[in-house]
Amino acid sequence: MSKIEFEPTDNKVGCFIYTNLKEVKKEQIDEIKKLLNKYGVLFFKNQSLSPKEYINFSSNFGIPAKYPMLKPHKDFKDIYVIERKKTDTGKSFGEGPHTDSSYLESPPKFTFLQAVEVPEEEGKGNTLFYNQFLAYEALPEEIKQKIENLKGIFSSQGKIAQTRKLRMADHGTSEIKEIKSEHKLVQSIDGRKTIYCSPGHVVGIVNLSSEQEELISFLSSHQINENFSYSFGWKKGDIALWSNRSMLHAATAFNGDRKMFRITVQ
Repeated sequence: MSKIEFEPTDNKVGCFIYTNLKEVKKEQIDEIKKLLNKYGVLFFKNQSLSPKEYINFSSNFGIPAKYPMLKPHKDFKDIYVIERKKTDTGKSFGEGPHTDSSYLESPPKFTFLQAVEVPEEEGKGNTLFYNQFLAYEALPEEIKQKIENLKGIFSSQGKIAQTRKLRMADHGTSEIKEIKSEHKLVQSIDGRKTIYCSPGHVVGIVNLSSEQEELISFLSSHQINENFSYSFGWKKGDIALWSNRSMLHAATAFNGDRKMFRITVQ
C-alpha cells in the first residue's frame, strides 16, 4: 500500500497532501480522513481533476449537500460555482471569517473548493483559514467553562450575508428570506474540542441576554488570532478540503477574474 505523503503547515493550522487524486486508493482515502480530522484543512496542490472526478473524490467523504442560496452548476448538480469577475465591485463572496451554512439545522460537515481560474499574481485571491482546535486550546479556562454547554443562534442573515449579493443576483434561488438554527458552541472531533461559532452567522446565544454581545465579540476576535491562521495561495487545479466543525475560512479582498467549484457534503 502506498502511504500518503503529507506536510503540516509551519504553525500546524493545516496540512499539505502530496498525492495525485486521480490515482488515490481506498486505503489512502482512510489516511486522508484521519489527517483531515487531525488538522482541519487539507491542501492538494497540482491537481487536474475533471468535474466528474472531483465529484467522485468528494463522495468518499459524505453525501452531497444542497446549498440553499445558489443554483448549482448547469451540468453538475453537486457543484456550485463561486465566481468573481474583474468588473465586479463590492466584497468577494465569503469575505469575512465563517463556517459554511451554519444556519442550517444540519450544516455540511466538509467543504471542497477547487480552483478553476485564479489570478496569476501571487497572494491575490488567497483564502484564510483559522484552526478552531488551536483556538479552543488557547481559551482562558473560565471561558471554556462558560461556553461548554451554551448554544449559539446562527442566521443566514448574519454579517456574511452581504457578500452573497453579487452571486445571488446571478445565480440566486431568490425566495429564501432567513434561515435560523441553534448549535453548541463547543464541539468535539476524535476527542478534541473545537469552537463552533461562525462570526459571519452567529446573531445571539440561547438563554444568555446581558452578556451575549460581549461574549460573541470576544470569541469572534479570539478565533481569528494570527497564531491560528494560514493564508492559502491558489493555483489552477488546487483543491482545499476542510471540516466546517473545526475550521473558519474567509475569502480575501481582490480584483480580478477567479472561478472556483465548491462542493459540500454531509
